[in-house]
Amino acid sequence: MKEIKDQEQLLSYIQDFQLESVFHEPLFPHLSLYSFEQGELICSQGEASQYLYVLVKGKLKIYTSSHEGNTLILSFQKPLELIGDIEYVQGIDIINTVEAVSPVTMIGIHQRWLKKYGSDHAPLLRFLLDVITKKFYLKNNSMSLNIMNPVEVRLASYLLSVTLDEFDSLFKNQINISIKDAANLIGTSARHLNRVIKHLCSVGLIERNKGTILVKDREGLRKLAGDNIYE
Repeated sequence: MKEIKDQEQLLSYIQDFQLESVFHEPLFPHLSLYSFEQGELICSQGEASQYLYVLVKGKLKIYTSSHEGNTLILSFQKPLELIGDIEYVQGIDIINTVEAVSPVTMIGIHQRWLKKYGSDHAPLLRFLLDVITKKFYLKNNSMSLNIMNPVEVRLASYLLSVTLDEFDSLFKNQINISIKDAANLIGTSARHLNRVIKHLCSVGLIERNKGTILVKDREGLRKLAGDNIYE
């Protein structure tokens, strides 16, 4: 994580996403702009929660882990998204691990300033309520779809989410993939995932070569995934 000391850029993001009323004058001096590299963790499950982050650029992967070390993808998020909102409201540790899928820019503010200047600020409270209720609605849907959809759909959705399409600033259709990690993240066995990858290769949707997967037919993956269950 690196702090971006650029007040004009910070103000530009605030204006672009119409957050002027949310982060009113007493809060604004305590806002900072941060950048995270691809693959960098923003926060980890079980850590003490200190900051509220607002995603303004890039893509995030959100996943949960069990005590046995198994992981499961919950969602991929693009702007505008909040990280640490539920933890701030509930006063609890970080619920899920959040990782940067692409280079990410976030507005951050320490919870102590939110408690001091935002606890009775109605626009901020309405903003948090709106974001949190939408988050629980989407999480309920995504968890249900994750359980009910076959592995082919989950893998297609995963590949669409971790590779950047032609409309992203960093176009990338090829990824390094760990079968064990990918199987854990989409909730299946490595053996079954290998079978599904072999099938998708045979129908020309992807190509596998020495630990990498190349997306050959993004539109075909979109049709297979339907409504991407992770986004």
